[in-house]
Amino acid sequence: LHLYSFLIGVKSSDIYIFPPFACIINTPDMGGSHGSSSSSSSSSVVPRVAGSTVAGIIELFGFHPVDTVAKRLMNNTQKLVSLNDMNQVVFRSAYDKSFVQKWVSLFPGLGFAAGYKITQRIYKFGGQPFVNDLLNKYGKGTFESLFGESHAKFMMHATAGSLIGIGEIVLLPLDVLKIKSQNNPETLKGRGLIQILKQEKISGLYRGAGWTAARNAPGSFALFGASAFVKDKVFKLENYRDATFTQNFVASIVGGVASITISSPLDVIKTRIQTRDFSSKETGLQIMKEMIKNEGFGAFFKGLVPKILVVGPKLIFSFTIAQQAIAYFEKTLG
Repeated sequence: LHLYSFLIGVKSSDIYIFPPFACIINTPDMGGSHGSSSSSSSSSVVPRVAGSTVAGIIELFGFHPVDTVAKRLMNNTQKLVSLNDMNQVVFRSAYDKSFVQKWVSLFPGLGFAAGYKITQRIYKFGGQPFVNDLLNKYGKGTFESLFGESHAKFMMHATAGSLIGIGEIVLLPLDVLKIKSQNNPETLKGRGLIQILKQEKISGLYRGAGWTAARNAPGSFALFGASAFVKDKVFKLENYRDATFTQNFVASIVGGVASITISSPLDVIKTRIQTRDFSSKETGLQIMKEMIKNEGFGAFFKGLVPKILVVGPKLIFSFTIAQQAIAYFEKTLG
């Protein structure tokens, strides 16, 4: 904690560790997280955490089946030439069962998904404003000299998103277990979280960490940057938290589509790495070579259209809800 405070130039007494991973920095004279010039204090913690938690819970129960469909399509290596092929990939052993059984088959690993998704949204949507505050306080002059005063604000939002996205790899074990439960449940069968942690090396749960960071950096940059750009240049908002629901929704659409498209190639590789058995030694580069050899370069964008149509609304919805809820709680509680 003291080393971290030294590196960023903030007193350790002004840093609070919010479980499980987010560092909340109490610097009273920081710029507002949504483009506001008003001061930010420890009172900002509750609105940001509460707003992102609401978004995570709603997203989890509304979109977990959607996420399962997208992950199974990305992990599929065979050509789909008929509706029956599609059903077998999406619904697995329940492809010829009743509608209810098919629907239930899309909820594997809900426990892992809950732990991952809610924590991730708190970390990402609640943490990005704090990183943006730091950039406003310590790096605003640098950004203005590099990008000009008119572009500095949304570039700081984009950079803060990219940094928080890279740090998201600390949550990777929960993401790995969620993806395995969706695509390769046999590797987890009959084992709980504690047993898995005892039996598997921690390195196995952090498989694909480098590829995840490489995917998150541009993906989160595009998500927060494009959203901030729309608010700044299209809606001419001086203070981003003054955005209406419609403005947040439109900005989230642009940010969400940009994020999914840019991160798609690395996301496909990441998903295939994390779906492999724990004992598999196949690296991301080997998977990439095999994809090019056997499936062509189009494999890097496999499932992109379904992801935009299916995962896109999930990201857009949760990002919109998070921004709206955080702004609401900041105004109500602040």
